[in-house]
Amino acid sequence: MTKILYVEDEPFLGKIVKESLESRQFEVCMVADGSDVITQFKAFQPVICVLDVMLPHRDGYALAQDIRQLAPEMPIIFLTAKTQTEDVLKGFQAGGNDYVRKPFSMEELIVRIQNLLQLTNAKPVLVAPNGHIVLGSYTFYPHKYELYRADNLRKLSHRETELLSILAENRNFTVPRRDILMRVWGDDSFFNSRNLDVYITRLRDYLREDPALEIVTLKGVGYLFKCEV
Repeated sequence: MTKILYVEDEPFLGKIVKESLESRQFEVCMVADGSDVITQFKAFQPVICVLDVMLPHRDGYALAQDIRQLAPEMPIIFLTAKTQTEDVLKGFQAGGNDYVRKPFSMEELIVRIQNLLQLTNAKPVLVAPNGHIVLGSYTFYPHKYELYRADNLRKLSHRETELLSILAENRNFTVPRRDILMRVWGDDSFFNSRNLDVYITRLRDYLREDPALEIVTLKGVGYLFKCEV
């Protein structure tokens, strides 16, 4: 069953949403207090997070940033009554992938969850505290923002880590360019598209020592991260 971490401090709404999701064969861990979320996140290891914004002790925006530190590629949906443009932008800047305004229909929420899970291939993306990803002769530690080859360490930025995590998660499969832009930047504007080109160039440079690794540009489509080993 697909694990959803659902954070909501309104008991009545939370009960309805939790039961509706469970009726669709999702496994739901519901948390009502912002101070308890990260502990539950580590223990439950969800594949997607649905976060209310207004919460006791720690709001959804801050929680999204905390979650991004632990799992840079974790899909996050915000649920909120805040409807101003600046609130939506703040949600994306905090690391959200989608933003659902209250009141909402369960059908809409479920469709958005399913779409986001398809984008991320519906698989657990949480990196364990001492976890790593082997990419050819490199070892990638997403939670520490580090890339090793032999005894050489390269510290990565947050964006570099997000992008490499997406490519590693989908290695040997094509990732649409727009999907990357929406996950990393929250929109596919021309400015962010140019930023993506810069970050792809950097990652190619970081991985150049291993000929078995190649980030291929598929013009008009996206990227294919070839990892032969």
